Amino acid sequence: MDGAQAPAKVKTAIDNGVGIITLYDPGTLNAAGMELMADLNAAFQAFAYDDSVRAIVITGEGRGFCSGANLSGGGGAARPATNQGPNQSLLQIYNPFVTSLRRSPKPLVAAVNGVAAGVGVSLALACDLCVAAESSYFLLAFRRIGLVPDGGATWLLPRLVGKARAMELMLLGEKLPAKTAAEWGLINRAVPDADLMDAAMQYARALADGPASLGLTRNLVWDALDAEWAIQLEAEAYGQGAAGRTSDSREGVMAFIEKRPAKFSGK
Repeated sequence: MDGAQAPAKVKTAIDNGVGIITLYDPGTLNAAGMELMADLNAAFQAFAYDDSVRAIVITGEGRGFCSGANLSGGGGAARPATNQGPNQSLLQIYNPFVTSLRRSPKPLVAAVNGVAAGVGVSLALACDLCVAAESSYFLLAFRRIGLVPDGGATWLLPRLVGKARAMELMLLGEKLPAKTAAEWGLINRAVPDADLMDAAMQYARALADGPASLGLTRNLVWDALDAEWAIQLEAEAYGQGAAGRTSDSREGVMAFIEKRPAKFSGK
């Protein structure tokens, strides 16, 4: 129908302070085309600055978390270059988004169902905690299409599993089952398929019930991955100063003195 709005490629919901973003293009196993990335970015930005949301879960609809860039259409990251220089889709779309995940003011949980391939791996690993269904797997098969890993994969993988395993995953392009990913320390947990969202929401609710300082903590950890010792110590001091000025800090101290559980507000 002329003038009709295209269906959204992302669904959102809020459950007791947890913002849930579901990639919603199951026909492509939630391939990260331009429309999906635009909807994903809008959903993330809305939750990141919504005071009612204190933690965010990202998952996929159907049989896949995210099958990577859309090779059949709308997947600019995978299109052949037509001129010299960097890939513009990465510079303008994908890289800014994974960077926004890294700099999130709120904790992030990935719930990986089915395949996480290509940039889908980067989206999952850019979250703070990652739970995967036992039937799911991670795949960086860029060698099969003559391209290089992207979306921050070459930065993330060596830091999570070491150089040797990162090279194996990226140079050989073989599937990594969820259970092995957990054993390697790539993700936090591999759980039975039926338990995936319950496990992810258990993490997310614990984060949502926590103090505002959790957002500061997750950013300190991300920054520490490439910070010098002295700079990181100074960053901790500034972070502690900011945390100490929150209402949650005052509540935490009073709860400790009064020997009762703290009731944090996220402020």
